[in-house]
Amino acid sequence: MGVFRIFSIIIFLAWLGCEPALAQKRVALVIGNSAYKTVPRLGNPINDAGLIGKMFQTAGFDVVDVKLDLNTAEMREFGTKTRDAEMAVVYYAGHGLEVDGSNYLIPTDAVLETDTDVYDEAFPLDRVLVTIEPAKQLRLVILDACRDNPFAKTMKRTLSSRAIGRGLAKVEPNSANTMIAFAAKAGSTASDGDSKNSPFASALADHLTKPGLDLRKAFGFVRDDVLKNTSFKQEPYVYGSLGGNDVTLVPAKPVAAGPQASPLETVRKDYEFSLQLGTRDGWTAFLAQYPEGFYANLAKGQLNKIAAEEARAAAAEKARQADEEKARLVAERAKKADQDRAAAAAKSAEEHRLAAEKAKQIEEAKAEAAEQRRKEAEAAVVKALAEKQAAEKALADRLASEKAAAEQAVKQAADKKSADEAAQKIAAVQPTVSQPSLSPQEMAKLAQLELRRVGCLTTAADGDWNASSRRSLSLFDKYAGTEFDVQAVSIDTIDAIKARAPRVCPLVCDHGYRAEGDACTKITCKSGLELQDDGNCARPRKNISSRAPDESSAGSSKPQRSLPPTEFSPNRRLPGEPPDGSIPTGQRMIVQSSACPRGQVLELIGGSQAHGIRRQKRCIATN
Repeated sequence: MGVFRIFSIIIFLAWLGCEPALAQKRVALVIGNSAYKTVPRLGNPINDAGLIGKMFQTAGFDVVDVKLDLNTAEMREFGTKTRDAEMAVVYYAGHGLEVDGSNYLIPTDAVLETDTDVYDEAFPLDRVLVTIEPAKQLRLVILDACRDNPFAKTMKRTLSSRAIGRGLAKVEPNSANTMIAFAAKAGSTASDGDSKNSPFASALADHLTKPGLDLRKAFGFVRDDVLKNTSFKQEPYVYGSLGGNDVTLVPAKPVAAGPQASPLETVRKDYEFSLQLGTRDGWTAFLAQYPEGFYANLAKGQLNKIAAEEARAAAAEKARQADEEKARLVAERAKKADQDRAAAAAKSAEEHRLAAEKAKQIEEAKAEAAEQRRKEAEAAVVKALAEKQAAEKALADRLASEKAAAEQAVKQAADKKSADEAAQKIAAVQPTVSQPSLSPQEMAKLAQLELRRVGCLTTAADGDWNASSRRSLSLFDKYAGTEFDVQAVSIDTIDAIKARAPRVCPLVCDHGYRAEGDACTKITCKSGLELQDDGNCARPRKNISSRAPDESSAGSSKPQRSLPPTEFSPNRRLPGEPPDGSIPTGQRMIVQSSACPRGQVLELIGGSQAHGIRRQKRCIATN
């Protein structure tokens, strides 16, 4: 019998050791409906379904079934994989509708022309709950379907009393351990957001499958994130209730034991099982398996406790038998000696019984003290592990905080640099920005004033953008290297002129004056010299045509006549012409050139194609 008990204990302990390895079956069903046939397409549900499906796969769910754009028939067939699950989770993203207090999920082929069509074309939420009802431990439905529904706007009502609500209606599950999470509180709508995923789906991916995190706390974090990211316009809500124990979709990761870890888990479990049995054979089998160590000493104390109990029971039995013997002798009127002997034996048995009772109490006290020490030792180990975890978490939080602070500092520095650069650009441009209310005449006058400042305009600034003003702007383009439209004045043109040095166009003076700085000064020739056509002082030149007639013409009365002018190409450079060929527009220059016939000089007149003035080059008579 003892061998059988030991063998039973070993099998039971082995079963206990294998129990944590038994995996719970977790099933996740994910639906994303975007491509509706009779209403505009939704942008995010397919993306949200992909994100949530990947989240469950990463979390190690046994079954993750992701379906997209399901029609009515396909939605009715969906969900058969939850029958044998311990945990069943259904996530739906798409359109949802509330009619008369009942919620419906809308397939992609639904038309919903009238309010009664929901019973045939939509998928009721109650049916989803029935689908996951066989799950043994947890049933969770997540609905990202509180959008502003276009079906409700076009749906015809067969009864005026039939209510079609905004968003989804409040629901209270009838089954235990069932939760229903809405993306927005009952009666309100949810936002798709501006990014690839909705705010609700993004928050779920961040918190729902954190190892060891209770579902109620996870949805609390989801609520906080969505409120923050929607400027407190959307508040997720959870209906249903769970028990007092934590319920997690992903179990907490086991903590590795350190060098000073508690006794082996298997030894502790074997000890607790032997303690539940409370028999001599159980403790004997335990000591045979673990003869040394902390738990072995505790087991020996338990054996001593059992031995004391057995001694007490044996002493009590002897006392009972002595009392029976005494009563028998009295009843038989035995002799007084026999009665005395019986009384002495009864007294001795009672003393032994009392001693055994006292010994039992002592052993019980020792066993209780040892058991208390065991609990304290295990509690100390648990506390040490908790403190270690807290210290590691504090270190991780501090490192994360320092990293976030460093990233924030880098971001602030980058933002400051960008702001400084923007301010510099604004400061460089702002002084030249004209008032937006300037009329065309005012802008023309402002441009004329600036052209006068840089020496390109000699007329008055009257606000009339005439041919003279346009020629002045053409001169500015020539000498400043710009290409502005001369027909009209713009803010950019005025800014460009303002940015130039005091003078851009060269100073052009009338004949008899020369440019000195920014002013024209009259040319005064010394005595005996006179001002020439080229603006220089020289001795007077003799008239080339007034020379004495040669002998061949002597005595002839025929008058002398000038030769006709000879034209040359403006691009051909002639002997005697200035090397650079630069003559101010409208200015005239006379030079001696061998290219001209005898009795003629070379006349040069400056011109500008931009001003429509043709440059001329010809030989003319000197008189």
